[in-house]
Amino acid sequence: MRWTPNKVTLLRVAVGFGAVCLFGRGAWANLTAVGLTVAAIALDALDGHIARKKKMATPVGAQLDILGDRMIENVYFTYFAVVGMVSLWLPVLFFARGAATDFLRGLAMKAGHSGWGANAMLRTWWGQALVASRWSRGLYAAMKCLCFCYLGLELALTRGPVALLGELAADAHATIRVGALVLTWMTAAFCLLRGLPVLAEGWKYFASNAGLARGAKSPAQEAA
Repeated sequence: MRWTPNKVTLLRVAVGFGAVCLFGRGAWANLTAVGLTVAAIALDALDGHIARKKKMATPVGAQLDILGDRMIENVYFTYFAVVGMVSLWLPVLFFARGAATDFLRGLAMKAGHSGWGANAMLRTWWGQALVASRWSRGLYAAMKCLCFCYLGLELALTRGPVALLGELAADAHATIRVGALVLTWMTAAFCLLRGLPVLAEGWKYFASNAGLARGAKSPAQEAA
């Protein structure tokens, strides 16, 4: 089978969903889920590599890659919120940020600006550095991978009737829990930071569309 970036993205989403399905089914299933989580994040890097190396990058492919990111982020954080390992506000924050930025990206794409390069939506140097640069995308992927794996390992090692480290002292459990909270909210903060350029530069597309909507006449006005 000829692998394309879009096929790799779809495989990444399937692997991520498979990992989440294994969480909570026992310590060893949790550890397997952690391994699949690493694989899902690695596939995220692979689809971009294939797109660049084989010159197969397309606006639709870029949007599909973003959709894959959203699905992975939301399914993981929603699961960990449901089992009480992170605040419910964490997936809410990711949902809201993703909806706002993707809405503006959709308006920009409608205006002919999407992906990377000459027709990219982001025009400022700081916006491109925070969102489009390799270091930013790599750091964000690494933070999410570390966050999901940490929570998965915590689930395997300290929770449930077959927890591998169920006899740990209470202070050790507390230390692990603090680490999880710090890591998840650091990831959320970086997520918000990366969304700021999209909100700032994408606003003009919303204002432009809103202006066109106000300027359009209703059928009754045109008939008058």
